[in-house]
Amino acid sequence: MAEFPSLHFLGHSTVLIELDGVRVLTDPVLLPRVANVLRRTAAPLDPALHANVDAVCISHLHADHLDLASLRRLGRSTLLVVPEGAGEFLYRKGFREVVELAPGKFHDVGRVRITATPAVHDGHRPPFGPRALAVGYVVEGATSRVYFAGDTDEFDEMDDLGALGLDVALIPVWGWGPNLGPGHLDPSGAAHATGRLKPTYAVPIHWGTLHPFGIGRWMRAHLVDPPRRYAQAVTELGLSTRVLHTEPGCRVEVA
Repeated sequence: MAEFPSLHFLGHSTVLIELDGVRVLTDPVLLPRVANVLRRTAAPLDPALHANVDAVCISHLHADHLDLASLRRLGRSTLLVVPEGAGEFLYRKGFREVVELAPGKFHDVGRVRITATPAVHDGHRPPFGPRALAVGYVVEGATSRVYFAGDTDEFDEMDDLGALGLDVALIPVWGWGPNLGPGHLDPSGAAHATGRLKPTYAVPIHWGTLHPFGIGRWMRAHLVDPPRRYAQAVTELGLSTRVLHTEPGCRVEVA
């Protein structure tokens, strides 16, 4: 039987995954502000939760997923696993250990294998930045397999990922504003994607952490409701997946 991995939901799309002695951090957003546009509304993070990271997985180049200030906080020698096409941009920013992956390609970190997966999302870094793929990742150790979706809409290869046997899926259920653009999952769409992925457990992410300056007081429902609506939609679909609703900054617990 697979063991439940050690997971901390740090907020937005940032999750600390600990498998077989390897610490993997997804899409680090660690500071009070992102690109002077978004503000962190969740509680500040304990620095121990992002110390001594062995690898960082970046899903795409948008600033709320590739936050240069947060990456600098981790250190320019930290191993960055990034989508194909993103490496040159990061090398130019001074990062020295960068591995590019296209969907289906993998990189081993200790006893953990990180494999890029497809995603349906725009990989361009606005307004004038480079364009690269958007991807997700499967992070696999000896005893468990975790899927991190990044930002994506539903796609056909989710059925193939489900056939692998996923122990945990980290599923985006909203975003940072009152509306979602293309290439995102809302709670209902995330539930349908979960039905294709068939994980034993699902952790709703990409919610409750960031909001644009000046409008946070008017979007409170969008900060708290999406994971509850997602869990309800999973139940209504009759899925066997167990949803683990975790607040930003907290350890994911199986009660």
